[in-house]
Amino acid sequence: MSRLIFQTSIRSVTVSWASIARASLWGALACCSLTLSRFALAADNVIVLDSGEAQLTLIDPATHRVIGTEPTGKEPHHLMITPDGRSLIVADSISNNLMFVDPHSGRVQRRVEAIEDPYQLGFSPDHKWFVTAGLRLDRVDIYHYDGGNVTLAKRIPLAKTPSHLTFASDNRTVFVTLQDTGEVAAIDLPTQSVLWKLHVGRTPAGLWMTPGDRYLLVGMTGEDNVAVVDWKHRQLVKKIPTGRGAHNFRDLDDRQHIAVSNRVENTISILDYNTLTKVADITGLMPGPDDMELSADRRYLWVTFRFARHVGVIDLGTHRLVDTIAVGRSPHGLYFANRAPVYAPNPD
Repeated sequence: MSRLIFQTSIRSVTVSWASIARASLWGALACCSLTLSRFALAADNVIVLDSGEAQLTLIDPATHRVIGTEPTGKEPHHLMITPDGRSLIVADSISNNLMFVDPHSGRVQRRVEAIEDPYQLGFSPDHKWFVTAGLRLDRVDIYHYDGGNVTLAKRIPLAKTPSHLTFASDNRTVFVTLQDTGEVAAIDLPTQSVLWKLHVGRTPAGLWMTPGDRYLLVGMTGEDNVAVVDWKHRQLVKKIPTGRGAHNFRDLDDRQHIAVSNRVENTISILDYNTLTKVADITGLMPGPDDMELSADRRYLWVTFRFARHVGVIDLGTHRLVDTIAVGRSPHGLYFANRAPVYAPNPD
């Protein structure tokens, strides 16, 4: 057993590329050598993980301007707010560590070493378990969490390429996608054992639990759909056509709709929880839409464009891409504290 300590702390549209050329502020801002001391006092910055740049980028949500960057470990992909809301955990998968930053300003608080390959991470709904998915090492690591400390419970070999995860509200079960075997695995947290695996198709990635824990939604990045799994009966119910490279999810906080990014189609689809159908597509996006975040007023959906070195802002009233902001290489995780609640028990 190893012990690690840390403090808790629906419409299609197109856009003109000329209209978003102004977003290339990055070069000019980089020359200014802005440091954390300049923007540390700013409240509720947008935090973007540039996984190919080993940095996080800070954006002013009011002006949509980059106001600074901060070095991270190698390949920061996903992030997660601590249960007490005092820290945002950035998972540096290649550097094998966690970086804790202030969720409002982005100021670095501290680092925790010896967390191996934390590609995806999350807390169980009751906050008693902390789980990381090791995509590179083909395993899932499960930790006990007591509100201040994490203690390794077990490392579970889980081939091949475990990536995204989500929890059931029973606080017993965590689900993990296995990208290279096309499966979803269910793990029992109290016993740290694999309960079952279910084949769902090519390259499953993002996971989301529908309200009431009725269905598990799986973004099928190797296909053009979202798989719907009745996990209690271990059955694949249907596949909802979305777009090529269906990847990740963000609940729209209306108890009815969820957005799914189609990373190859370069669109975002809106799904209806109740009918399990697609009700709209948002088009005209830049290449590689990936992670998303929703403004507190539910008006704007922010999205990272993984293949375009940009972050986009979408007006959900018109389904138009209204702005883009140049960031670093391969932007992935995205967070801001002044966000709409996440309805389902999912990691960021």
